[in-house]
Amino acid sequence: MMPHGRSAWLFILPAAALVGLLLLPLLALVGRALMDDFLGYVLAPSALAALRLSLFTSTISVAVAVATGTPLAYLLARWRFRGRPWLDLLLDLPVVLPPSVAGLSLLIAFGRQGVFGAALSALGISLPFTTAAVVLAQTFVSAPLYVRAARIGFSSIDVQLEESAFVEGASQWQLFRFVMLPLSGRALLGGAILCWTRALGEFGATILFAGNLEGRTQTMPLAIYLGLERSLGVALALSVMLLAVSLALLAILRRMDER
Repeated sequence: MMPHGRSAWLFILPAAALVGLLLLPLLALVGRALMDDFLGYVLAPSALAALRLSLFTSTISVAVAVATGTPLAYLLARWRFRGRPWLDLLLDLPVVLPPSVAGLSLLIAFGRQGVFGAALSALGISLPFTTAAVVLAQTFVSAPLYVRAARIGFSSIDVQLEESAFVEGASQWQLFRFVMLPLSGRALLGGAILCWTRALGEFGATILFAGNLEGRTQTMPLAIYLGLERSLGVALALSVMLLAVSLALLAILRRMDER
């Protein structure tokens, strides 16, 4: 039902103001990027290096989140145990924490002079300012998004299906493998897409814990930040690329929701 009459403008005007605030900067970004040598900047060595590193680290981060987050989401959704509310709180913290706090926390914990730095050094492991640090920072901020989506998927499955599987003699692993995973597959895929998008756009935790070393820790968001000082064209080109990827992933999620 469409609003009508003079009172409709009470809804239309503020809604249009917010839509304009969201849309106009994006249009300005795309327009300015296309006015310059867009393809030339996209194919610049620094831009390609940042793109390759971002795709590599974000993919590894999603793989880590799926491998560790799926069992955790299943436990939170189907099991009852002491400390569960606190575990829920812990998973929500990285989502609401400022990225700078997340990066500083990782640095204090795993830095060379951090709480666990000496133990890692004894094992010959040095995390700060490495590609592994990028993966760790991205996983820290993005994995909770996957866990939350996976948990919703597992929680939506009818308990009677679980009881029927046990009656038929299924083990806990068989229940998980042949019942829970197939029925929650769409939620898991949606969570993985959200996780990948968040990891791809991570900036604050990465720059504090991993630094901004070209070809080693400089992801696309960091290259955009550096481009504001060195090469605005590269920054604009990478921004448009991230915007296009985000739009594509959101379109996939919307399509999944419609189905």
